[in-house]
Amino acid sequence: MELRQLEYFVAVAEEANFTRAAERVHISQSGVSAQIRQLERELGAELIDRTGRAATLTAAGDAALEHARAALASADATRRAVDEVTGMVRGRLDVGMVTACTLSPFFDATAAFHRSHPGIELSLTEGNSTDLLDDVRRGSLDTALVGVAERTPPDLASLTVFSERIVAAVPPGHPLLAVPSPTLIDVCAHPIVCLPFGTGVRTVFEKACAAEALTARVTLQASAPAAVADLAARGLGVAVLSETIATDYTDTLVAIALDVGIASLLALVWRPAVSPALGRFVEHCRAAF
Repeated sequence: MELRQLEYFVAVAEEANFTRAAERVHISQSGVSAQIRQLERELGAELIDRTGRAATLTAAGDAALEHARAALASADATRRAVDEVTGMVRGRLDVGMVTACTLSPFFDATAAFHRSHPGIELSLTEGNSTDLLDDVRRGSLDTALVGVAERTPPDLASLTVFSERIVAAVPPGHPLLAVPSPTLIDVCAHPIVCLPFGTGVRTVFEKACAAEALTARVTLQASAPAAVADLAARGLGVAVLSETIATDYTDTLVAIALDVGIASLLALVWRPAVSPALGRFVEHCRAAF
C-alpha cells in the first residue's frame, strides 16, 4: 500500500468522478484507475462502485476513507516536522506587490528567500493595493506589499516599511511656489496628476480632500510614480506623491509638504495563520527592511 494510492482514492471519493480526480492529482485517468485497482487487490475489497454515473464509495470504501485521510495527514505532518528542523521548507508562495514597485530591499528579500529555499515555487504578481488586499484575505495571495492610508488593516498581520506624508510636486517656476506655506486648498486650485484609485497615496489624498470638503480635479493619472512625476514636470498638473518617491525627482520637481494629518503607509501584509514558507519570507523581509 502506497501513499499515492491513498491520495488517489481520497481524490476519487471527494470528487465522485475519476476524470476530475485525475485532474486534481495531475496524472491520467487510467493511472488513477490502475492505482486504485491495485489498492483494492491489496485490501481484498472494492472501494469504489463504478456502476453508476458517479463514482461512489462501497461500504468498504466508506470504512477506509477516514483512515486514508488520517494517513495522508500524518505523512504531511511528518514532512512538515522534518522541514521545520532542517529548514528545507517546500511548497509554493504567492506574493503580490503594488504596481510599479521599485523598492530594492523588497527585491533583495525575495532573492534571498529564493536562494535559501529553492524547493519553494515563488510567484510575484503586480496590482493595485485594494485588489492585493482582497487577494490576501481570500487566500489567492500569501502576502503582498501594499500602500494604505493611516493604518494597516486590523484583520491582517503586517510589517510597516514606510510611514510618510504626501507632497505636492511642481516644476520650478510653478505659481504654487509663490504662495507662502501652501495648503491643500491651494493645491486643489490646480489640475492634479495622481496615482489611480486603490493606491495608498491616492487614498490619503482623497481622504484629506473629503475631510476639508474639497473636490480635487484629477485630470491625469498613471499607475507608475515616474509617469506621474514626468507629467507634472511637463506642466500638465500638480503631482501628488509620497515624500520618499518625490525625492527621486528633485532635478525636475520641487516638493511641497502637505500637512494633512494622514500618513501614507507602505506595508507587507499577510493573514494571521502563517505557513512555514511564509514565515521564512517574512523573516527575510524584516532583515532587508
